[in-house]
Formats: sequence, C-alpha cells, structure tokens
Amino acid sequence: PPTHHVVPSGSGGWNVRRGGADRASGHFDTKEQAVDYGREVSRNQQTELRIHNRDGRIAQSDSHGRDPNPPRG
Repeated sequence: PPTHHVVPSGSGGWNVRRGGADRASGHFDTKEQAVDYGREVSRNQQTELRIHNRDGRIAQSDSHGRDPNPPRG
C-alpha cells in the first residue's frame, strides 16, 4: 500500500517523505511537528503512516484508509 514516513533528517530535525520518494515533502524541527503534518497528509491521501525512531526503525504505524488488515470489531 502507499505510505508516508516520518524519518530523522541527516542535517537535524525530521522529514515527512512519501514511500519511495527521494525528496521530503516537509522538514520540521521536532518529531511532533512532523508527525502532525504526516498524519494530515496521510489522511488526505489515504496512505499508511510509518513513524520512525532516530535509529531509523519503525516505532509506530497508522492506517488512514485502505487498511489491508483492519481490526476486528
């Protein structure tokens, strides 16, 4: 499924990047700002949002539409 990622920037701060893209769609000073922006973009485009830690590992994943494994009610 299409994804957006919140990832640490090599120059400091945090980037929001669409999966497979070379360039960031947004750069932020704090992770919180990047996550807020990433959630908004992900909801609008109905993608999965992957939030990474400083070490690059995925810490959290949010689904905003077309979830391949929706929770059972």
